[in-house]
Amino acid sequence: MLTQSAHAALWLLIFATPIALYVAWSDLRAMRIPNKSVLALLIVYAIVGVLTLPISVWAWSWLHFVVVLVVGFALSLTGGFGAGDAKFAAAMAPFIALGDLRLFLVLFSAVVLAAFVAHRILRAIPAIRRATPDWASWERREFPFGLALGPALIFYLGLACLYGG
Repeated sequence: MLTQSAHAALWLLIFATPIALYVAWSDLRAMRIPNKSVLALLIVYAIVGVLTLPISVWAWSWLHFVVVLVVGFALSLTGGFGAGDAKFAAAMAPFIALGDLRLFLVLFSAVVLAAFVAHRILRAIPAIRRATPDWASWERREFPFGLALGPALIFYLGLACLYGG
């Protein structure tokens, strides 16, 4: 069962979806997640979250941001994760209810696998490559994690809208 409030999840989903989709597209196109999208997501949580969540839940969830930011930068220093990916994951963290962490990690794993397979298949199709000739992710060995991060947030919030507490 999801612990995220369905009401809060709906409002967060409405405002976070365009940002999450932009992040996926930007990472595909340029292999970068702009800082403005990270800040925009944080602003959405700061404003919509405080209006829709109990104040204690909203306040404590900022600790999720700090923890994921520290872990993300540690992974970034080892080369296992890009700095933009780490910042966006940290900005996503307050949106995830602590009680839903296990569910979110399973969901995120599935989205990463699906996104990776889809990316590798699509970049092998000549018509797709011709339609998007300037996309850096087609040429790079690294996987654009924004392609998984953004949709994972959308799917999580969508599930919370349907099944949330």
